[in-house]
Amino acid sequence: MKADDLPRSPQKILAKRFMSVSPALTDLSHLYQTEFVRSARAIGVLWAICTLCLAIIEVVILVQPSWIGTADTGRYHPAAPSGTLGLFEVCIESDWPVLDCRGGLSSLSPLPSFQSVAVLVGVSLWTVWTSLLCLCLFRFCSAATVYKICAWLQLTAGFCLALACLLFPDSWDSPEMRSLCGHTVSSFSSGTCSVHWAYILAILGVLDAGILATLAFVLANRQDALLPPETKDSNDRSNHQPADVCIMSA
Repeated sequence: MKADDLPRSPQKILAKRFMSVSPALTDLSHLYQTEFVRSARAIGVLWAICTLCLAIIEVVILVQPSWIGTADTGRYHPAAPSGTLGLFEVCIESDWPVLDCRGGLSSLSPLPSFQSVAVLVGVSLWTVWTSLLCLCLFRFCSAATVYKICAWLQLTAGFCLALACLLFPDSWDSPEMRSLCGHTVSSFSSGTCSVHWAYILAILGVLDAGILATLAFVLANRQDALLPPETKDSNDRSNHQPADVCIMSA
């Protein structure tokens, strides 16, 4: 045996082993890729459902007059009014079973002290519903592009809703608040009132929008791994072909 034949024999053995093991590795990669595609599609469907839930929550936040309301002070101040307040109307409890509400969403004019808050919530609502409508673009654009568009829209919605939650306590020094919560009301001081579930739901909506936007960015960055198996195989062959040729030629 010649001396220059010795380095070639291990390389030929490695080449044969690589050629024999590659089908098994290909089948295993197909299996992993199929499972990953299924899980990614399931996460995408869950993301779309949560986006729809966020859009419905935004509608409830905008229309419900339960951002702030009177506390249980009836035994201390029997003559004090009891009711709730939202961005568009003030509802006072009366002798009738139905609340006596002033204002409303039908007039499309929010309370004067909460106009900026209502505009921000409206912009947030519009961007969330726009991101939901952008799901139709999956038929015309790449999935990564659609996810990124929706992510930026959801980030904008979360930012506008967070700004509305910050500006709402600053607008408490208003005639509507004084008539409901007493004359001790001032900015960031609700007097005899306390925040109600609509305002808390708005804060949770900010967190929900941030989580959905982050998930959309993650799904967009993982779209390269969701290519069809045939495309992945052709790419892998084109990438590995120079190395195989070098091994066989050696």
